[in-house]
Amino acid sequence: MKSLFLRSWVLILLISGSFLFLSGCSRNPVTGKKELTLMSESQEKSLGLEYDPQIQAEYGMYPDSSWQRYLREKGEAMAKISHRPKLPFQFRVIDSDVVNAFAVPGGYIYFTRGILAHFNSEAQLMGVLGHEIGHVTARHANEQYTKQTLAQIGLIAGMALSPKFRQFSDLASTGVQLMFLKFSRDNESQSDQLGVDYATKVGYDAAPMAEFFKTLGRISDAHGARIPSFLSTHPDPGDRYNKVKAMAAAKQKELPQATRIDRDGYLKRLEGMIYGKDPRQGFKEAEVFYHPELKFQFPTPAESWAYENTPSKVQFSTKDQKAILVLSLAQEKDLQSASSAFLSSHKLSSVTQERTTVNGFQALYCLSDLIPEQSASPEDKANNTMRVSSMFIQYNGMIYNLTGVAALPDFSGYEAVFQKSMRGFKSLTDPAKLGAKPEKISIQKISKSMNLRDALTAFKQDTKRFDELAVLNGMELNEVLPAGTMIKTVSK
Repeated sequence: MKSLFLRSWVLILLISGSFLFLSGCSRNPVTGKKELTLMSESQEKSLGLEYDPQIQAEYGMYPDSSWQRYLREKGEAMAKISHRPKLPFQFRVIDSDVVNAFAVPGGYIYFTRGILAHFNSEAQLMGVLGHEIGHVTARHANEQYTKQTLAQIGLIAGMALSPKFRQFSDLASTGVQLMFLKFSRDNESQSDQLGVDYATKVGYDAAPMAEFFKTLGRISDAHGARIPSFLSTHPDPGDRYNKVKAMAAAKQKELPQATRIDRDGYLKRLEGMIYGKDPRQGFKEAEVFYHPELKFQFPTPAESWAYENTPSKVQFSTKDQKAILVLSLAQEKDLQSASSAFLSSHKLSSVTQERTTVNGFQALYCLSDLIPEQSASPEDKANNTMRVSSMFIQYNGMIYNLTGVAALPDFSGYEAVFQKSMRGFKSLTDPAKLGAKPEKISIQKISKSMNLRDALTAFKQDTKRFDELAVLNGMELNEVLPAGTMIKTVSK
């Protein structure tokens, strides 16, 4: 969560029924072939316009205007030589450490600071930028919609909740990674080719794009089953490395002057970029959540609960998905209005309400039920009624909403957990927590030939993080580096 909590937008977009009335054939800008499409260009633009504020609200823009300007300039230059040069592309750097880049219809391209930190040359960035532009120019979103799979647009299921919780989609995310279209592998392969083509046309050697797939593979291996978003539906990175390398070699024969890589220039640009989680946006430590900027803290559920923090909410979920606990910010100005709006928006039936205080702050506690539709059988009602426990707390001119949800038969098993977090909300005064700072990337130049392991040791990096730093640099620890080589380190 950042200093401004924004009301969460509905995360699974309901496509307007009007799209269904405008089907027909059109020519694909990349292949030149006629294809059936149910989405016009104006509808693509409308969809992008609808998604863009949702993405910005949920994840936030990286607050560095130079990076926003840089990506925009590089993207616009490439868009001009693409198959859809007149489309008003938009390029954004979002404030997430997840290694991901994605595109949505209408020409909206998003790069996380996490993926930017892992590039090791401008050529790598340009290859991936071309890949994402390729999704738009080849109209892959249109194809997916026409196949009736556009409903798959949504957040990657990292902490996906059971169907019972979907009625709380504007309270709890149905997934906690970044949004992108789940394209087919054929789509991905075509975008790889377009990435190579576009990068080469604007003067870059596309071969480093292939090297980046090795980095993605190593990140995947390091996280086990927790595959980075960029790989979730993409072809195997090892296979992509070989194919993209061959594509790049073939394309460079056509345009031998396309040799730009710019490793050092790109690394210098990374100096000072935030690396990893930013504790100023809130962080969890020893079953307590701290927010330095908003100066509050509260006890969290046990470590066994999944946890995710975004600019719009802090969310916890049991691994069996039987209960959720979410902290968000109410938009209303007083406790009663906040409670009434919450009950109304979720169609909840009030069970009890009481005025109270939480560590000296005025609060309103509400217990309510979400009851299945009237046609449901008594047994269904008993099993599927959701009990909702909410504490609205007035603190520092804002109203915080801590809400726990579980099925009525399970609720008693989680009530103490919910109450502990709600009743434990209080001011953050610990100077050490208030002063928490993020790590940042530092660029160092080695003075003599040595391997990466020795270089990291010389620059006093944590030995426990050597493997992580090797991946960040796109190198092996035993790789010998010439004198003058620049490498990435991290520091506070």
